[in-house]
Amino acid sequence: MKYQSIIEKMSVFEKAQLMTGKSTWETKDFEKYGIPSIFLSDGPHGIRKQLGDADHLGLNESIPSTCFPTAATVANSWNIHLAEQVGRALGKEAKELGVNVILGPGMNIKRNPLCGRNFEYFSEDPMLTAALAGAYVKGIQQEGVAACPKHFAANSQELRRMSNDSIVDERTLREIYLQAFETVVRQAKPDFMMTAYNQLNGVYTNEHQHLLEEILYKDWQYEGVIVTDWGGSNDHAAGVRAGSHLEMPGTAVSGAMELERAVKEGRLPEAILDKRVDELLDKVMKLYQTNVEKRTSLTPVTQEQHHQLAYQVAQDAIVLLKNERQILPIQSKQTVAFIGDFVTTPRYQGAGSSVVNPTRLETIEAVKANYGFADAQVVQGYHRSGVVDEALISEAVAVATQVEVPLVFVGLTEITESEGMDRTHMQLSEDQLRLIEAIAAVNPNTVVILSGGSAVELPFLTKVPAMVHGYLGGQAGARAMMDVLTGTINPSGKLAESYPLRYQDVPSANYYPGLEKTSEYREGIFVGYRYFDTADKDVAFPFGYGLSYTTFEYRDLHVQGNQASVTVMNTGDVTGSEIVQLYIGHESTRTFYAKHQLANFAKITLQPGESRQVTLTIPERSFQYFNVKTNQWEIDGGVYTIEVGPHSRNLPLVDTIEKEATTNVVPYVAETIPSYFNAQVAAVSSQEFEALLGFAIPESQWDKSADLTRNDTLSQMYYAKSPLARLAYRVLTYFLERSMKKGKPNLNLYFNYNMTFRAMGKMTGGLINSEMVNHILTIVNGHFFTGSHRLVKAYFANQRAIKQKTTVNQ
Repeated sequence: MKYQSIIEKMSVFEKAQLMTGKSTWETKDFEKYGIPSIFLSDGPHGIRKQLGDADHLGLNESIPSTCFPTAATVANSWNIHLAEQVGRALGKEAKELGVNVILGPGMNIKRNPLCGRNFEYFSEDPMLTAALAGAYVKGIQQEGVAACPKHFAANSQELRRMSNDSIVDERTLREIYLQAFETVVRQAKPDFMMTAYNQLNGVYTNEHQHLLEEILYKDWQYEGVIVTDWGGSNDHAAGVRAGSHLEMPGTAVSGAMELERAVKEGRLPEAILDKRVDELLDKVMKLYQTNVEKRTSLTPVTQEQHHQLAYQVAQDAIVLLKNERQILPIQSKQTVAFIGDFVTTPRYQGAGSSVVNPTRLETIEAVKANYGFADAQVVQGYHRSGVVDEALISEAVAVATQVEVPLVFVGLTEITESEGMDRTHMQLSEDQLRLIEAIAAVNPNTVVILSGGSAVELPFLTKVPAMVHGYLGGQAGARAMMDVLTGTINPSGKLAESYPLRYQDVPSANYYPGLEKTSEYREGIFVGYRYFDTADKDVAFPFGYGLSYTTFEYRDLHVQGNQASVTVMNTGDVTGSEIVQLYIGHESTRTFYAKHQLANFAKITLQPGESRQVTLTIPERSFQYFNVKTNQWEIDGGVYTIEVGPHSRNLPLVDTIEKEATTNVVPYVAETIPSYFNAQVAAVSSQEFEALLGFAIPESQWDKSADLTRNDTLSQMYYAKSPLARLAYRVLTYFLERSMKKGKPNLNLYFNYNMTFRAMGKMTGGLINSEMVNHILTIVNGHFFTGSHRLVKAYFANQRAIKQKTTVNQ
């Protein structure tokens, strides 16, 4: 061990203390051993270092930092170079503000459009996710700061996220939900990794031997540290045994005593604890050597440079979805009106632990004068709450009839995109839909500008000639959007996720979210375009889609070995950037496949009339599938198609290549899982899903006659045996519903609503320990006096133990 000389001097309790933070954001330090403390901070799209009291959900004020476009937005740029620049900027700001570990990027696959945190995630595609997330990690760590990809793994819903069990077959797990993590671990080598709240096939991810020890450490050769999501530790001793290190936030003396007891009882070998301490120290010592400044504000130079970078990224990521009759770009001589609440108060980021306090914030209303529209009218159009206001709609319609081009700014509001809660539908609010319909009815040149971090239904698509999507563009997104609308820049973003016509078309719609115990991933590998393209399902906009103010021509595809070359020409009148996409397809009777999958891409810029040959490497993994019988990646021999074009539904150039099989072991009996061989996975039977899983589907419903347990949630107290617990549930839901009606959901209440009972022992800084949680459950389960008596005794015993341990170890 690298730090054996230090570890030999430490007591078991002291070593256990290193496995839990000393506060919400800091690790434990020991001055007498020369062990420093390091600081972790939220930061997928901006550093959120809090001032004063710390909380996990971003409710308290934080130091101003650059709010970059969210991951869902950056993904639409398909620009690896810019993603790495964002990573470097995040690393630089972390250093200035005294942060050693950035908790990001978020890498979960967009299994379903309703996930409340989709705005934090890149794509429905693992390859695109890996390319961009890897660039973030490399950029961050070039600054001597650690990146911490999250949430590992199969974390696809916010509802009951601390208790839900993701039921996923091994092939789907490897090919869809672990693929991006694997690529980032192997190529970008992150120093930290955050485990997810959920269980995976019956085991919490933070103590999942197969996920951590067998896959992450042994197979991928990971050499970093594993940290729990905040409050996500279940059995910390089991976690340390499986490969986890830090339990966050700090559980102080109480958490360390639990680990110490596990060592004494033989549940955690001390040798494994020593190994984890050594691994953690290796990263802590390395990160502490970085010259962090611990400022309370960013330097003016950093603020200006990074604001301009945020602006550049937002420009590159805007997607032109529709442009009939070349309505866009707007000409300076045209009269326009700016309609919508987002004009004055933009949607530029999501809600929850990723909320950034921006160094500045541009709005459409403030910047429109710079584009010659100083006198253009601005009208509200709708309320943020979604309540229909006919007066606002009538005012907007009246203005729209007086101008040549009404610009209608709509999208998802803060209440619909947040950590801790999933969306309940894919629609825009009724007042926004009514507004668009009314304006389009009186003005044929209506342009819709969308904001939001995930796919929405577009029932008005055929009624408006032009539509632009800015996603969540960060603090400089307004100016970037005006650049696109006026033609100052040529839009080049393309969708990193499919846009279904309606939510019912989504393959996981019948299984999402998991409402009680489990979330069944019955759709298997058919996520996003892998389903829509294979099942030939109509979509509003396909994966990889985006228009330009110019046009491109593809020709001359040549495939040789692992290289594919194609010539692309700008056939229009203006300079433009094109994203060249390469897909691989294969048909087989031995196993099932999606019609095709993204294998590589390149973003190029061409002058009018310019041609360029683009050469793309075809990764060997693109030809492989995970064989559940051989338990390794294999190639299914035969002919593979190589397709190249501008998006997944427009691949005009096709070539083929032959590959030899690497095994004769057939993983499936096709007759037992016909839905998967036919890609008809929207309603998979239990028998077929069990055949795919290779084990029985776990019970998904709560037993409402049984006692509540440590891993049940507070939201389940509605059927608790204690009247007091049922009253507490009613009070909690009353305040939740009241906050929803106001249009401002109380995230702290939502966190508590979905929190497990055992998390009380993980989120209270040691005030409540594991034994006390058991006694609280005794009360909840109808034994008030017995539980109360034991709880009081346990509380004072815990306080005495804390005092004793603190005194001995000072």
